[in-house]
Amino acid sequence: MIIQPRIKGFLCTTAHPVGCAEDVAQQIDHVRRYGPVNGGPERVLIIGASGGYGLATRITAAFGCNAATIGLFFERQAARNRTASAGWYKSAAFTNMAEAAGLYTRNINGDAFSDDTKQRIISLIKEEIGQVDMVVYSLAAPSRTLPDGTVARSSLKPIGEPFTGVTLDINSSTIRPISLEPATPQEISDTVRVMGGEDWEIWIQALLDAGVLADGCITTNYTYLGSEVTWPIYYHGTIGKAKEDLDRAALEIHKKLSRIDGSARVVVMKGLLTGASSAIPGMSLYLSLLFKAMKSRGIHEGCIEQTTRLFTNQLFNGNVPEFDEAGRIRMDDWELSETVQSYVKDNWSKINESNLSDMTDFAGYREAFLQLHGFGFTGVDYQADVAQTVDMALVE
Repeated sequence: MIIQPRIKGFLCTTAHPVGCAEDVAQQIDHVRRYGPVNGGPERVLIIGASGGYGLATRITAAFGCNAATIGLFFERQAARNRTASAGWYKSAAFTNMAEAAGLYTRNINGDAFSDDTKQRIISLIKEEIGQVDMVVYSLAAPSRTLPDGTVARSSLKPIGEPFTGVTLDINSSTIRPISLEPATPQEISDTVRVMGGEDWEIWIQALLDAGVLADGCITTNYTYLGSEVTWPIYYHGTIGKAKEDLDRAALEIHKKLSRIDGSARVVVMKGLLTGASSAIPGMSLYLSLLFKAMKSRGIHEGCIEQTTRLFTNQLFNGNVPEFDEAGRIRMDDWELSETVQSYVKDNWSKINESNLSDMTDFAGYREAFLQLHGFGFTGVDYQADVAQTVDMALVE
């Protein structure tokens, strides 16, 4: 079939297998150009491995450290006239390229919140690689089935006061107002249960109890704090409460891992267009301004640039990580530089449809959105008839 982007709001309901493979290939090329990472992990479990920072971390670990990787994700295969999800295509492409390079690669497609999935991962580690040196938790899920069977759903809402702002329409390049009522206490609680640190704690405890964490094991969890202009909907909203819970969980996990000389760290990444961030109200305008400011200064990074810099400058290569006052590793330092944030703040309230293309990089934002789903890559023939079904080896 000929596959074109089908966009509804902030969602693209199609994905292109060839374009997704090109995305993975370009990320691998970046890691290879950067060179090998000394002292990196040899066996890595990535929870949430099919896109964004999780996939980029898997690529960095595999092609920068020659690490064996186990990737856990929850993606869909193609069915009838429907394409597979972008995460499926990218994970399949990664698997093919990693195996061609002689790298150990295993995939499990399942619900990361379930006890059954945790036990499947533990069994796989025990049977095939013994232990892991690094566990990366990079999960972005809209809901979570709790142990009692109830379902908690996350909300992207302000707390205390209503939020009014604007968002950019991907299809029409128009600016439209948005308004959100404050979250209820239940919505705040549910968002923390889904996006906070509780499941990360459960994972590490289960892996620790099973004896599959190697001495000195590192675990990381990615977060985003953002700029003052996004705080009303982000850091001071429901998602901010979940991020606070990550800091709490990191401290608890760090204590537990002390018995194997391990460590747990929250890593603050820069603002980027990912499947999760595209759903956040108002972020499209902020990221369009941010891309403009950072690209003009030559310091813009995508997911793979961030994870490669994290591995080479912070976690490994003989480096001692630098922490902020809360014990986090900060990779958002370039985003929060005074010159970048001054540009964003000075122009935040000035943007309208007539100056959108000049004062922001909305074109770059839209390109990044399309590339999330395998579209917009030069060298890919999007008029070609391609098979939407792509097979991938999974551990059952």
